[in-house]
Amino acid sequence: MTEDKYGTVYLVGGGPGDPDLLTVKAQRLLGQCDALVYDSLVPQELLELVSKSCQLYFVGKRRGHHSIPQSKINSVLREMARTYSCVVRLKGGDPFLFGRGAEEAAYLESHGVPVEVVPGVTAGIAVPAYAGIPVTHRRAGSSVTFVTGHEGIDKIRPFVNWRALALASDGLVIYMGLHNLQYIVDELIAGGLNPSTTSAVIQQGTVIGQRCLKAPLHDLVGEVKRLEFASPSIVMIGPYIDFQVATSAPQPANVTMPITF
Repeated sequence: MTEDKYGTVYLVGGGPGDPDLLTVKAQRLLGQCDALVYDSLVPQELLELVSKSCQLYFVGKRRGHHSIPQSKINSVLREMARTYSCVVRLKGGDPFLFGRGAEEAAYLESHGVPVEVVPGVTAGIAVPAYAGIPVTHRRAGSSVTFVTGHEGIDKIRPFVNWRALALASDGLVIYMGLHNLQYIVDELIAGGLNPSTTSAVIQQGTVIGQRCLKAPLHDLVGEVKRLEFASPSIVMIGPYIDFQVATSAPQPANVTMPITF
């Protein structure tokens, strides 16, 4: 391909871990792409769907480890599109939900690179479902909020106002919340949330090793430490957890996802 013509970059959601939750469109694109740029929380089974001639490029990020800067990832995508006609940017979950997919799309669009978004099943819905927990229930309120817990507690102007969220939503589903869990719990209680509110954490959701703990909010941090829960985990807070069903929940897939701390 010439320098002034680009192939298409597909921002593809890989789902929460279980390969069976991959969309039909995502599977088709993985089978026909010329290049694959992928993150840390992508199971090996998805990488095996690409052809042997496909160029693979790992750009995963991990807390506490050297990471590839987002600016570098953007440049990699552009260069891949300069060389290949079909580039898949495979991201865990959904590319537009706490995945910086919108930033990558905007960068590529600004440089004239064709971009298409392929939604994926997000962990905030799938992981609770695999544990039999419905994130909405007509007897447990009428709203649920999906929120990131990844912001640094020393951020000068944090986007997440936990005290305001305490009473603004009937339920919370928190992504990447373990690192700041003590701060989050303290802020929610300070905002008026009942310390006895049911809460839960699910680690390794939808894949082998999945485990779930439930506790009153004021005991959650202690239980997470006692049972040594680690990322990737989803934190849930709200009365909807009390409607967990013991049967009919899907079984975790026989897939191992990397543990991060």
